Amino acid sequence: MSATWTDIPYDAWRGTCAALHLYTQIAGKYKLARTPWLNHSWHATLYVSARGLTTSLIPDASGVEIEFDFLEHRVVGSAADGRKAHFALVPMSVAQFHANFLDLVAQLGGKPVFHGRPNEIPNPVPFQDDHAARPYDADAVSRFFQALVTVCCVLERFRTGYIGKVSPVHLFWGSFDLAVTRFSGRRAPLHPGGVPALPDEVTREAYSHEVSSAGFWPGGPATPFPAFYSYAYPSPDGFAKATALPAGAYFDDKLGEFILPYETVRTSNDPERALLAFLESTYQAAADLGGWDRAALECRGGEPLRPRPVDHH
Repeated sequence: MSATWTDIPYDAWRGTCAALHLYTQIAGKYKLARTPWLNHSWHATLYVSARGLTTSLIPDASGVEIEFDFLEHRVVGSAADGRKAHFALVPMSVAQFHANFLDLVAQLGGKPVFHGRPNEIPNPVPFQDDHAARPYDADAVSRFFQALVTVCCVLERFRTGYIGKVSPVHLFWGSFDLAVTRFSGRRAPLHPGGVPALPDEVTREAYSHEVSSAGFWPGGPATPFPAFYSYAYPSPDGFAKATALPAGAYFDDKLGEFILPYETVRTSNDPERALLAFLESTYQAAADLGGWDRAALECRGGEPLRPRPVDHH
């Protein structure tokens, strides 16, 4: 597919980005409330679609799917019995979006009951009480979506080179990042918790096993620019001093992870190659320093119509 590395400066759509983050939390919390728990909270995530972000099928009523349509800028709900409903993504308050969303789910025959306060945000305001006016910059959202599609495809390609346990490429609405996670297969030390507005039991279940995780943020208070990240849990000795590629990647001591600005990738001669270099070099640092059995966990990267060869011993 043709790649579109759009320019998405965070400052240009900061308010819209913050609003969209909260809107995805509302949809994600509905999915969370209706879906059986899956390891590492994978049951609650959103997925990149050809039009935006989707919940995928939620086991509520006849079967419900919610999609953020970033081409026509609306939230679309579909039910397996044929019912559909939608409302426009326009400037509004979080409280108004919340009310619209509850009505949409009800129109689909679903049960719009879920936890009503944001997660992973300091001093969270309940959705129904957040009446501040929020912008919606449709052009900025469209650019973000095009970048998200391009990044998703690269993360999917990176994912194919691993035969061990690996997550889907999915969007965590708590921190609003698109992520892919590789697992060593070994249990991890108990996570200390302490993530703002997130129960420690959720964090500890998410990090129950050793991981090397990488992904993409559009920007936020911790990194006020779009960036790729990579971290390991537990972080092995020497990880922060490891060499990360390409030039421009660095270890952020405050965040405890490697960072590569999106702009560095976007403006490089070969953005996909630059991003893959970051993903591979930081994973290899985590795996080598952590003593992972790389020979047993890795495989050739996937290609269309080419099954992975299997050796018989």
